[in-house]
Amino acid sequence: MLRHSSASPLLSLPGAVPAEAPDEGVAAHYGDLFREQRALADGTGFVDLSHRGVITVTGPERLSWLHLLITQHVSELPPGQATEALILSAHGHIEHALYLVDDGETTWMHTEPGNQEALIAYLESMKFFYRVEVTDRTDEIAVVHLPAGSITEVPEGVVVRENPHGRDLFLPRADLETFAAAHGPAIGILAMEALRVEAHRPRLGLETDHRTIPHELGWIGTAVHLQKGCYRGQETVARVHNLGKPPRRLVFLHLDGSEVHLPPHGTPVRLASEGEEGRQLGFITTSVRHHELGPIALALVKRNVPVDAQLMAGGTAAAQEVVVEP
Repeated sequence: MLRHSSASPLLSLPGAVPAEAPDEGVAAHYGDLFREQRALADGTGFVDLSHRGVITVTGPERLSWLHLLITQHVSELPPGQATEALILSAHGHIEHALYLVDDGETTWMHTEPGNQEALIAYLESMKFFYRVEVTDRTDEIAVVHLPAGSITEVPEGVVVRENPHGRDLFLPRADLETFAAAHGPAIGILAMEALRVEAHRPRLGLETDHRTIPHELGWIGTAVHLQKGCYRGQETVARVHNLGKPPRRLVFLHLDGSEVHLPPHGTPVRLASEGEEGRQLGFITTSVRHHELGPIALALVKRNVPVDAQLMAGGTAAAQEVVVEP
């Protein structure tokens, strides 16, 4: 997967430790993971997300055109109102996740690191005769996240995407170091990931694989609008919603705190009663160390796994909480 070519200048800050895939290019933490988590939960500091892809769409038909392509209802999206959306395959599998806001003249969106090229290629292929212009802004615009409750003043002219979890700023890259100096402390991506897992929020490429449909992750309602018109993959969304159940479901796991190592992405999940040789029922999607809850994780498991079943992630005991109802 291609990513933005240059590492963030904030990796030169004291204590910065570079993040690993899929978040190369920004800091995992700045020396104290739990302190950073507590600061973020308290509404202070900011998270450098300058490795994420940034795309803009301009033109008088941008919203009506996007409305035809994505899972969200955006044809009358008011200026300043944040939303999120997916792009699905013809079979309803998730291909892209978009985090959008329109400023009245331009639709701004950010997406997973390195995904912007494939997303732009798809959008360009669907332009036809619509009066729209799609532009990759990743080289000039950096995403910066301010947590919910932050009183940080947004620089003049910066587009803001505000949602229940905080504010995403579309900040000129040239201003990133100046912003950091004025509005620290800088907080690493691992702290943000810990709070994301705590809140049961899925992330493309971690909670998804090539066959994930939105219902499995709880994205119906937040990223998928069930009353809007046709879009690619809509038939699958409607059929599963009206007639059936998704084959898998997202679960939240409390992991055994005595284990030294967290089970990495892809670790098999099995019934504890069957041991490490038992049938694989799913896999770990994200595991983190939380400042209050200890080691926790999200996992994708088969829908028919009993909600009270004790599980194992590799060799680690795991107690589940329901995220998506079976």
